[in-house]
Amino acid sequence: MPDEPLDRLRPICLTFPEATEQQRSSASTAFCVRGRIFVWYLDNHHSDGRVVLWCKAPPGAQPALVGSEPERFFVPPYVGHHGWVGVWLDVAVDRIDWDELADIVAESYCMTAPKRLAALTNHQ
Repeated sequence: MPDEPLDRLRPICLTFPEATEQQRSSASTAFCVRGRIFVWYLDNHHSDGRVVLWCKAPPGAQPALVGSEPERFFVPPYVGHHGWVGVWLDVAVDRIDWDELADIVAESYCMTAPKRLAALTNHQ
């Protein structure tokens, strides 16, 4: 089983139709569908020392997640005002609920992908 969060996240993101991975810098990786980002993975972004994931969330999900579990979720800079949610990944990998994270990523994918591609998933 992979020990690094990106190694665990990658197969989750790349299972979706036409999903691609783009290394944006040494500290960031984007997962995209047809050129549109549905997940950002950031490692020590702007030297903050944190490992995080940012992704789209359905209306109302961001305040619900952040409000109920601020130790796991946060409002990310730059995209938070668009409803994206951040997830802290710099905890022990075995403490992350990877099934829940896969569902969050699936929602982000379905919000980003063209309807025809989103319909090919079982997460609509």
